[in-house]
Amino acid sequence: MAGASLLTLLDDIAMLLDDIAVLSKVAAKKTAGVLGDDLAVNAEQLSGSLKADRELPVVWAVFKGSMLNKAILVPIALLLSYFLPIMIMPLLMIGGAYLCYEGFEKVWHAFAHKAEKKLEHEKHVEALQDENVDIAVYEKDKIKGAIRTDFILSAEIIIIALGTVSEQPITTQISVLVFIAILMTVGVYGLVAGIVKIDDGGLLLIKDKSVNILGKAKRALGYAMIAFAPKLMKFLAIAGTIAMWLVGGSLITHGVPSLHHVIESATQMAGNIPFFNSFWLAITPMFIDLVIGFILGALLVFISLGVTKVLANNSTKGNSKNSPK
Repeated sequence: MAGASLLTLLDDIAMLLDDIAVLSKVAAKKTAGVLGDDLAVNAEQLSGSLKADRELPVVWAVFKGSMLNKAILVPIALLLSYFLPIMIMPLLMIGGAYLCYEGFEKVWHAFAHKAEKKLEHEKHVEALQDENVDIAVYEKDKIKGAIRTDFILSAEIIIIALGTVSEQPITTQISVLVFIAILMTVGVYGLVAGIVKIDDGGLLLIKDKSVNILGKAKRALGYAMIAFAPKLMKFLAIAGTIAMWLVGGSLITHGVPSLHHVIESATQMAGNIPFFNSFWLAITPMFIDLVIGFILGALLVFISLGVTKVLANNSTKGNSKNSPK
């Protein structure tokens, strides 16, 4: 009897682990869009604005802050799933809308505020070269800013992951959320650490002055790495933005039944196309999610700009009335 009970227990554990593995894979796919944005944002924040020998310590500090963020967010998400499961879909849609907004806001800021972005970069360079600037304080500000940004992105990751396991037993929810939290944090900051050191690795290879074939190959690779680093940053920024619209749009369409039905109908129509059938079946829902994410993001950004402008005008009028004549 004891042997049979042990085998039953092991079988239950194996089934649980299998469920966790499958659901973790699904959750990882759904959070991949936010992961791309998380990677792009953090790499952009920490690359080029710190001294080379301080980049990895700062990435490590932000990594620890990110783990703390998730240690706070995972229990909150689990409590929400247990006591207020009805709130999961609205929160997912709010998170999706925010992703759409943030994606379009990045594009809008890049085109509408080119001069400001250039000035901000110049200030970073001046701060690093100014001997009167306290580098420790400067680093702390960068770390705090990166951890604040990470908190928002981590919340989106946890909520999206929770949406994939909300109907599962609590043990499965805990296992999947903890696994996703650790995987995403290690994955993002491991890649960020590698990205911010690409150019430094290139510089190290260039210093090899050997005249043999190996030395020439090292220098060629070094120059290629230095040229590749900024291109990679640009690619990550673009890919991250597109991923935000895809994920955000998907969260919105899944929460609005009428939009979900439109996607199903469009996908069925695309499936009737005689050539490249599987391609059209896969691309159609993604394209609709992308378009909806872009349009919603644009709408939210322009509403935000309009509200900001109205508030600024009202504030100016109020100050002019109160000022002495």
